[in-house]
Amino acid sequence: MSIGQGGPSWGPGGSHTPDWAALAEESAARSRRRKWLMIGGGALATAAVAAIVATAVITANGDDGPARSEKNASELPAPAELPEETATPEPSFSSVAPPPPPDPKDYISDARKDKAPITADAFFPGKRLTMGDRVHIKGATAQTRNCAGTTQGALGSILTSNRCEQVIRATYRKDGVAVTVGLAVFKTEAQAKKAAQQASGGIASLNGAGVPTFCRGGSVCRRTANSYGRYAYFTVSGFTDGRNVTKADADVFAVGDDLTNFTFRQIRHRGEVQASADIGAPVG
Repeated sequence: MSIGQGGPSWGPGGSHTPDWAALAEESAARSRRRKWLMIGGGALATAAVAAIVATAVITANGDDGPARSEKNASELPAPAELPEETATPEPSFSSVAPPPPPDPKDYISDARKDKAPITADAFFPGKRLTMGDRVHIKGATAQTRNCAGTTQGALGSILTSNRCEQVIRATYRKDGVAVTVGLAVFKTEAQAKKAAQQASGGIASLNGAGVPTFCRGGSVCRRTANSYGRYAYFTVSGFTDGRNVTKADADVFAVGDDLTNFTFRQIRHRGEVQASADIGAPVG
């Protein structure tokens, strides 16, 4: 007996018994075909996916990128221009040297520039003078245009011949020693210097305000003469009891030196103050 195409095969003898071997072989063949179809289809799908990915990569990194950039280049803002490299600026200095600061001595060397007031208190302020550990009590002061009248011996004529304008005197005392300093004012430095160099005789002592008459009547006293700028300054120092001064009397020399140094500093400070006023800087 036979069945139509695609039906089961029956074994020989027409016993209507299926040919099981043939059926098994046919089933296995069909399974193999399905398996190969599935493998082939999967391979084709994998290849297709790989092709798509490769195309995407090429599209992303290939010609399309620059093409879009060129297409949209006119729409993008132009890049900012970078400044050209320049050399580091260097500091510039004027070739003209600044003027030197004014010299304080110029202001006390010529009457045309020395405009500060000339008074006893300006040069000898306060009631006492402290120099180191020594304190000197100020006595009388005096100021006059009669230069010769403040002197002893030949100093009067020397001041007059060098055109002395005025003299300020101040006396200080300490432990039985007194000293009078006389500050003679001239128009120029040359006149003051010449008067100090020619000095003979000396400044007359000034008593009063607690100081008795001293260094008069022939007693021996110590005398000095110096100048700075348009000022000549003289001292006379001795004992208030009239004793003669000897080289061994260190106290008399110390008091006289204190007043000499102080007077010099006061004249110099006068110049510093006036120079400072011209440049606007404070003076310590």
